[in-house]
Amino acid sequence: MGSVERSKKKVQLWKKAIVHFSLCFVMGFFTGFAPTGKDSFFSSGVATENKSQISPQSVQTLNQSATAVHSSNVNGSLIAETPVPVPAKSEELESPKQVDVHEVKLPSRRLIIIVTATSTKDQFQGVFLRRLANTIRLVPQPLLWIVGEGQSDSTELSEILRKTGIMYRHLVFKENFTDPEAELNHQRNVALKHIEHHKLSGIVHFAGLSNVYDLDFFKELRQIEVFGTWPMALLSANERKVVIEGPVCDSSQVIGWHLRKMNNQTDAETDGEPKPPIHISSFAFNSSILWDPERWGRPTSVQGTSQNSLKFVKQVVLEDETKLKGIPPEECSKIMLWRLLNPIAVVPRNLVKTTSLLDVISQR
Repeated sequence: MGSVERSKKKVQLWKKAIVHFSLCFVMGFFTGFAPTGKDSFFSSGVATENKSQISPQSVQTLNQSATAVHSSNVNGSLIAETPVPVPAKSEELESPKQVDVHEVKLPSRRLIIIVTATSTKDQFQGVFLRRLANTIRLVPQPLLWIVGEGQSDSTELSEILRKTGIMYRHLVFKENFTDPEAELNHQRNVALKHIEHHKLSGIVHFAGLSNVYDLDFFKELRQIEVFGTWPMALLSANERKVVIEGPVCDSSQVIGWHLRKMNNQTDAETDGEPKPPIHISSFAFNSSILWDPERWGRPTSVQGTSQNSLKFVKQVVLEDETKLKGIPPEECSKIMLWRLLNPIAVVPRNLVKTTSLLDVISQR
Protein backbone atom coordinates (compact mmCIF):
# COMPACT_ATOMS: atom_id res chain seq x y z
CA MET A 1 0.00 0.00 0.00
CA GLY A 2 2.81 2.34 0.82
CA SER A 3 4.36 1.85 -2.57
CA VAL A 4 1.09 2.61 -4.33
CA GLU A 5 0.66 5.89 -2.44
CA ARG A 6 4.19 6.89 -3.25
CA SER A 7 3.63 6.20 -6.92
CA LYS A 8 0.44 8.29 -6.88
CA LYS A 9 2.28 11.21 -5.25
CA LYS A 10 5.02 11.04 -7.90
CA VAL A 11 2.41 11.09 -10.67
CA GLN A 12 0.73 14.14 -9.10
CA LEU A 13 4.07 15.92 -8.82
CA TRP A 14 4.81 15.25 -12.46
CA LYS A 15 1.38 16.50 -13.43
CA LYS A 16 1.90 19.71 -11.42
CA ALA A 17 5.29 20.20 -13.03
CA ILE A 18 3.93 19.67 -16.52
CA VAL A 19 1.02 22.09 -15.87
CA HIS A 20 3.40 24.71 -14.43
CA PHE A 21 5.77 24.31 -17.38
CA SER A 22 2.88 24.59 -19.85
CA LEU A 23 1.61 27.79 -18.20
CA CYS A 24 5.08 29.33 -18.26
CA PHE A 25 5.54 28.39 -21.91
CA VAL A 26 2.17 29.88 -22.92
CA MET A 27 2.85 33.12 -20.99
CA GLY A 28 6.28 33.42 -22.54
CA PHE A 29 4.91 32.73 -26.01
CA PHE A 30 2.24 35.47 -25.82
CA THR A 31 4.62 37.86 -24.10
CA GLY A 32 6.86 37.69 -27.17
CA PHE A 33 4.04 39.08 -29.35
CA ALA A 34 3.27 41.94 -26.98
CA PRO A 35 4.44 45.51 -28.15
CA THR A 36 7.66 46.77 -26.62
CA GLY A 37 7.79 50.22 -25.01
CA LYS A 38 8.42 52.06 -21.83
CA ASP A 39 5.02 51.06 -20.52
CA SER A 40 4.75 47.35 -19.81
CA PHE A 41 1.77 45.25 -20.70
CA PHE A 42 0.80 44.89 -17.11
CA SER A 43 1.02 48.63 -16.32
CA SER A 44 -1.75 49.60 -18.76
CA GLY A 45 -4.32 49.27 -16.01
CA VAL A 46 -2.52 51.72 -13.79
CA ALA A 47 -2.13 54.19 -16.66
CA THR A 48 -5.84 53.91 -17.38
CA GLU A 49 -6.71 54.65 -13.83
CA ASN A 50 -4.48 57.71 -13.68
CA LYS A 51 -5.47 59.00 -17.12
CA SER A 52 -8.26 61.15 -15.79
CA GLN A 53 -5.87 62.83 -13.35
CA ILE A 54 -3.45 64.15 -16.08
CA SER A 55 -4.43 67.35 -17.88
CA PRO A 56 -4.14 67.68 -21.71
CA GLN A 57 -1.57 70.50 -21.36
CA SER A 58 0.77 68.34 -19.29
CA VAL A 59 0.48 65.49 -21.80
CA GLN A 60 1.34 67.83 -24.67
CA THR A 61 4.30 69.20 -22.72
CA LEU A 62 5.58 65.73 -21.97
CA ASN A 63 5.26 64.69 -25.62
CA GLN A 64 7.19 67.76 -26.82
CA SER A 65 9.98 67.23 -24.34
CA ALA A 66 10.19 63.54 -25.21
CA THR A 67 10.35 64.36 -28.93
CA ALA A 68 13.10 66.92 -28.37
CA VAL A 69 15.15 64.49 -26.33
CA HIS A 70 14.69 61.76 -28.92
CA SER A 71 15.68 64.00 -31.86
CA SER A 72 18.68 65.34 -30.00
CA ASN A 73 19.90 61.82 -29.29
CA VAL A 74 19.35 60.55 -32.83
CA ASN A 75 20.77 63.59 -34.71
CA GLY A 76 23.45 64.47 -32.23
CA SER A 77 26.28 63.68 -34.61
CA LEU A 78 24.70 65.62 -37.47
CA ILE A 79 24.12 68.69 -35.32
CA ALA A 80 27.72 68.61 -34.15
CA GLU A 81 29.01 68.61 -37.75
CA THR A 82 26.57 71.23 -39.13
CA PRO A 83 27.77 74.84 -38.69
CA VAL A 84 25.47 77.14 -36.79
CA PRO A 85 23.90 79.69 -39.22
CA VAL A 86 24.70 83.31 -38.54
CA PRO A 87 21.57 85.45 -38.07
CA ALA A 88 20.95 87.49 -41.18
CA LYS A 89 20.10 91.14 -41.31
CA SER A 90 16.54 92.29 -41.50
CA GLU A 91 16.94 93.09 -45.22
CA GLU A 92 18.27 89.61 -45.92
CA LEU A 93 15.41 88.00 -44.04
CA GLU A 94 12.95 89.49 -46.46
CA SER A 95 11.85 87.42 -49.44
CA PRO A 96 14.15 87.82 -52.47
CA LYS A 97 12.98 90.25 -55.09
CA GLN A 98 11.71 88.64 -58.23
CA VAL A 99 13.21 90.05 -61.41
CA ASP A 100 10.58 91.02 -63.91
CA VAL A 101 11.45 89.72 -67.37
CA HIS A 102 9.87 92.78 -68.99
CA GLU A 103 12.16 95.11 -67.02
CA VAL A 104 15.31 93.55 -68.53
CA LYS A 105 15.88 95.54 -71.71
CA LEU A 106 18.10 93.69 -74.15
CA PRO A 107 19.74 95.71 -76.91
CA SER A 108 17.40 95.54 -79.91
CA ARG A 109 19.12 95.74 -83.25
CA ARG A 110 17.51 96.02 -86.65
CA LEU A 111 18.19 93.26 -89.14
CA ILE A 112 20.80 94.09 -91.78
CA ILE A 113 20.24 92.37 -95.13
CA ILE A 114 23.40 92.39 -97.25
CA VAL A 115 22.99 91.48 -100.90
CA THR A 116 26.09 90.44 -102.85
CA ALA A 117 26.14 89.57 -106.53
CA THR A 118 28.93 87.49 -108.04
CA SER A 119 30.22 87.09 -111.57
CA THR A 120 30.86 83.74 -113.19
CA LYS A 121 33.69 85.30 -115.18
CA ASP A 122 35.57 86.65 -112.16
CA GLN A 123 38.42 84.26 -111.43
CA PHE A 124 39.19 86.00 -108.11
CA GLN A 125 35.65 86.00 -106.70
CA GLY A 126 36.50 83.26 -104.16
CA VAL A 127 39.32 85.36 -102.71
CA PHE A 128 37.24 88.51 -102.38
CA LEU A 129 34.21 86.61 -101.12
CA ARG A 130 36.33 85.30 -98.22
CA ARG A 131 37.61 88.81 -97.51
CA LEU A 132 34.08 90.23 -97.45
CA ALA A 133 32.93 87.32 -95.26
CA ASN A 134 35.67 88.09 -92.72
CA THR A 135 34.31 91.64 -92.47
CA ILE A 136 30.66 90.65 -92.21
CA ARG A 137 31.51 88.08 -89.53
CA LEU A 138 32.55 90.94 -87.22
CA VAL A 139 29.18 92.72 -87.51
CA PRO A 140 26.86 92.16 -84.50
CA GLN A 141 23.78 90.06 -85.16
CA PRO A 142 21.13 90.00 -86.52
CA LEU A 143 22.45 89.94 -90.07
CA LEU A 144 21.44 88.03 -93.20
CA TRP A 145 23.77 87.65 -96.17
CA ILE A 146 22.09 86.94 -99.52
CA VAL A 147 24.56 85.81 -102.18
CA GLY A 148 23.62 85.28 -105.82
CA GLU A 149 25.41 83.00 -108.26
CA GLY A 150 24.91 81.69 -111.76
CA GLN A 151 24.44 77.97 -112.12
CA SER A 152 27.77 76.16 -112.58
CA ASP A 153 29.51 72.88 -111.82
CA SER A 154 31.80 74.48 -109.25
CA THR A 155 30.93 74.20 -105.55
CA GLU A 156 33.59 76.66 -104.38
CA LEU A 157 31.16 79.42 -103.49
CA SER A 158 28.86 77.06 -101.57
CA GLU A 159 31.77 75.67 -99.56
CA ILE A 160 32.99 79.17 -98.71
CA LEU A 161 29.56 80.22 -97.44
CA ARG A 162 29.15 77.10 -95.30
CA LYS A 163 32.45 77.78 -93.52
CA THR A 164 31.82 81.47 -92.77
CA GLY A 165 29.53 80.95 -89.74
CA ILE A 166 27.26 83.70 -91.10
CA MET A 167 23.51 83.33 -91.57
CA TYR A 168 23.20 83.32 -95.36
CA ARG A 169 20.95 82.40 -98.27
CA HIS A 170 22.50 81.21 -101.49
CA LEU A 171 20.38 82.01 -104.57
CA VAL A 172 21.28 80.27 -107.85
CA PHE A 173 19.80 81.22 -111.23
CA LYS A 174 19.89 79.45 -114.61
CA GLU A 175 19.86 82.40 -117.02
CA ASN A 176 22.92 83.10 -119.18
CA PHE A 177 24.25 86.63 -119.70
CA THR A 178 26.89 88.11 -121.96
CA ASP A 179 26.83 91.50 -120.23
CA PRO A 180 28.44 91.28 -116.74
CA GLU A 181 26.49 94.29 -115.44
CA ALA A 182 23.19 92.79 -116.60
CA GLU A 183 24.09 89.56 -114.81
CA LEU A 184 24.77 91.43 -111.55
CA ASN A 185 21.52 93.40 -111.80
CA HIS A 186 19.60 90.18 -112.42
CA GLN A 187 21.05 88.68 -109.23
CA ARG A 188 20.04 91.76 -107.27
CA ASN A 189 16.51 91.50 -108.65
CA VAL A 190 16.37 87.84 -107.64
CA ALA A 191 17.48 88.79 -104.13
CA LEU A 192 14.88 91.57 -103.89
CA LYS A 193 12.14 89.19 -105.05
CA HIS A 194 13.28 86.75 -102.35
CA ILE A 195 13.03 89.49 -99.71
CA GLU A 196 9.60 90.51 -101.00
CA HIS A 197 8.30 86.93 -101.11
CA HIS A 198 9.41 86.09 -97.56
CA LYS A 199 8.62 89.59 -96.23
CA LEU A 200 12.01 90.00 -94.59
CA SER A 201 12.06 93.14 -92.47
CA GLY A 202 15.37 94.98 -92.27
CA ILE A 203 17.73 97.43 -93.95
CA VAL A 204 18.94 96.30 -97.38
CA HIS A 205 22.46 97.13 -98.56
CA PHE A 206 24.12 96.01 -101.80
CA ALA A 207 27.70 95.03 -100.98
CA GLY A 208 30.11 94.44 -103.85
CA LEU A 209 32.99 91.99 -103.59
CA SER A 210 35.45 94.84 -104.04
CA ASN A 211 34.05 96.89 -101.13
CA VAL A 212 36.14 97.66 -98.05
CA TYR A 213 34.29 98.72 -94.88
CA ASP A 214 34.79 100.51 -91.63
CA LEU A 215 32.84 98.50 -89.01
CA ASP A 216 31.17 101.70 -87.77
CA PHE A 217 29.40 101.77 -91.11
CA PHE A 218 27.08 98.95 -90.05
CA LYS A 219 26.19 100.75 -86.81
CA GLU A 220 25.09 103.75 -88.84
CA LEU A 221 23.25 101.47 -91.26
CA ARG A 222 20.94 100.28 -88.49
CA GLN A 223 19.89 103.88 -87.76
CA ILE A 224 18.18 104.25 -91.15
CA GLU A 225 14.40 104.44 -90.99
CA VAL A 226 13.41 104.64 -94.66
CA PHE A 227 16.27 105.56 -97.02
CA GLY A 228 19.92 106.31 -96.37
CA THR A 229 22.97 107.29 -98.39
CA TRP A 230 26.65 108.01 -97.74
CA PRO A 231 29.82 109.06 -99.57
CA MET A 232 32.04 106.37 -101.05
CA ALA A 233 35.69 106.56 -102.03
CA LEU A 234 36.59 104.99 -105.39
CA LEU A 235 40.19 103.81 -105.40
CA SER A 236 42.16 103.28 -108.59
CA ALA A 237 45.57 101.71 -108.08
CA ASN A 238 46.71 102.19 -111.65
CA GLU A 239 45.94 105.89 -111.79
CA ARG A 240 46.82 106.42 -108.12
CA LYS A 241 43.86 108.67 -107.42
CA VAL A 242 40.73 108.73 -105.29
CA VAL A 243 37.32 109.82 -106.54
CA ILE A 244 34.53 110.72 -104.10
CA GLU A 245 31.01 109.73 -105.03
CA GLY A 246 27.97 110.33 -102.87
CA PRO A 247 25.87 112.97 -101.15
CA VAL A 248 26.72 116.43 -99.90
CA CYS A 249 24.97 116.92 -96.57
CA ASP A 250 23.93 119.61 -94.17
CA SER A 251 23.96 117.65 -90.93
CA SER A 252 22.09 114.52 -92.08
CA GLN A 253 20.04 116.24 -94.82
CA VAL A 254 21.13 115.66 -98.41
CA ILE A 255 21.57 118.95 -100.29
CA GLY A 256 23.68 117.82 -103.26
CA TRP A 257 25.85 115.12 -104.81
CA HIS A 258 29.44 114.34 -105.62
CA LEU A 259 29.02 113.00 -109.18
CA ARG A 260 31.59 110.93 -111.01
CA LYS A 261 31.73 111.80 -114.71
CA MET A 262 33.33 109.52 -117.24
CA ASN A 263 34.66 110.75 -120.62
CA ASN A 264 33.37 114.25 -119.79
CA GLN A 265 29.79 112.98 -119.97
CA THR A 266 27.01 113.95 -117.63
CA ASP A 267 24.35 111.57 -116.37
CA ALA A 268 23.50 109.63 -119.48
CA GLU A 269 20.38 107.68 -120.24
CA THR A 270 20.58 103.93 -120.70
CA ASP A 271 17.55 102.14 -122.17
CA GLY A 272 15.38 105.10 -121.31
CA GLU A 273 16.45 105.00 -117.65
CA PRO A 274 18.31 108.04 -116.27
CA LYS A 275 21.58 107.01 -114.72
CA PRO A 276 21.32 107.36 -110.93
CA PRO A 277 23.67 109.87 -109.34
CA ILE A 278 24.70 107.34 -106.71
CA HIS A 279 26.32 103.94 -106.97
CA ILE A 280 24.41 100.77 -106.10
CA SER A 281 26.52 100.43 -102.92
CA SER A 282 25.95 104.05 -101.90
CA PHE A 283 22.39 103.73 -100.62
CA ALA A 284 20.26 101.51 -98.36
CA PHE A 285 16.53 101.24 -97.78
CA ASN A 286 13.91 99.69 -95.55
CA SER A 287 12.92 96.33 -97.05
CA SER A 288 9.24 96.84 -96.21
CA ILE A 289 9.04 99.21 -99.19
CA LEU A 290 9.07 96.05 -101.32
CA TRP A 291 6.28 94.08 -99.66
CA ASP A 292 4.38 96.79 -97.74
CA PRO A 293 4.56 99.99 -99.84
CA GLU A 294 1.24 101.29 -98.52
CA ARG A 295 2.92 101.70 -95.14
CA TRP A 296 4.97 104.48 -96.70
CA GLY A 297 2.10 105.90 -98.76
CA ARG A 298 3.47 104.65 -102.07
CA PRO A 299 2.03 102.65 -104.96
CA THR A 300 2.79 98.94 -105.17
CA SER A 301 5.08 99.59 -108.12
CA VAL A 302 6.24 102.32 -110.44
CA GLN A 303 5.05 102.15 -114.05
CA GLY A 304 7.26 99.84 -116.08
CA THR A 305 9.04 98.34 -113.06
CA SER A 306 6.72 95.50 -112.09
CA GLN A 307 9.34 92.94 -113.12
CA ASN A 308 12.36 94.99 -112.10
CA SER A 309 12.53 95.52 -108.34
CA LEU A 310 15.94 97.18 -108.56
CA LYS A 311 14.67 99.83 -110.95
CA PHE A 312 11.68 100.43 -108.69
CA VAL A 313 13.93 100.90 -105.64
CA LYS A 314 16.23 103.31 -107.48
CA GLN A 315 13.34 105.48 -108.60
CA VAL A 316 11.73 105.50 -105.17
CA VAL A 317 15.01 106.38 -103.45
CA LEU A 318 15.76 109.25 -105.82
CA GLU A 319 12.29 110.72 -106.15
CA ASP A 320 12.50 112.72 -102.92
CA GLU A 321 15.90 113.74 -101.56
CA THR A 322 14.34 115.20 -98.43
CA LYS A 323 13.57 111.69 -97.18
CA LEU A 324 17.13 110.53 -97.70
CA LYS A 325 19.18 110.37 -94.52
CA GLY A 326 22.85 111.05 -94.95
CA ILE A 327 25.20 108.98 -92.80
CA PRO A 328 27.16 109.56 -90.77
CA PRO A 329 25.02 112.46 -89.51
CA GLU A 330 28.05 114.74 -89.09
CA GLU A 331 27.51 116.26 -92.56
CA CYS A 332 28.47 112.95 -94.24
CA SER A 333 32.10 113.94 -93.81
CA LYS A 334 33.47 110.53 -92.84
CA ILE A 335 34.43 107.91 -95.38
CA MET A 336 33.40 104.47 -94.15
CA LEU A 337 33.24 102.59 -97.45
CA TRP A 338 35.92 102.19 -100.11
CA ARG A 339 35.40 100.57 -103.50
CA LEU A 340 38.35 99.18 -105.41
CA LEU A 341 38.07 99.95 -109.10
CA ASN A 342 40.88 97.46 -109.68
CA PRO A 343 40.08 94.39 -107.51
CA ILE A 344 43.72 93.35 -107.40
CA ALA A 345 44.70 96.62 -105.78
CA VAL A 346 45.40 96.86 -102.09
CA VAL A 347 44.06 99.84 -100.14
CA PRO A 348 46.93 102.17 -99.20
CA ARG A 349 47.50 102.49 -95.46
CA ASN A 350 47.22 106.26 -95.48
CA LEU A 351 43.77 106.02 -97.10
CA VAL A 352 42.49 103.40 -94.67
CA LYS A 353 43.35 105.68 -91.76
CA THR A 354 41.64 108.65 -93.44
CA THR A 355 38.35 109.53 -91.79
CA SER A 356 37.59 112.98 -93.18
CA LEU A 357 36.20 113.63 -96.63
CA LEU A 358 38.35 116.74 -96.91
CA ASP A 359 41.48 114.70 -96.13
CA VAL A 360 40.68 112.27 -98.94
CA ILE A 361 40.04 115.08 -101.43
CA SER A 362 43.30 116.76 -100.47
CA GLN A 363 45.22 113.61 -101.43
CA ARG A 364 43.82 113.58 -104.94
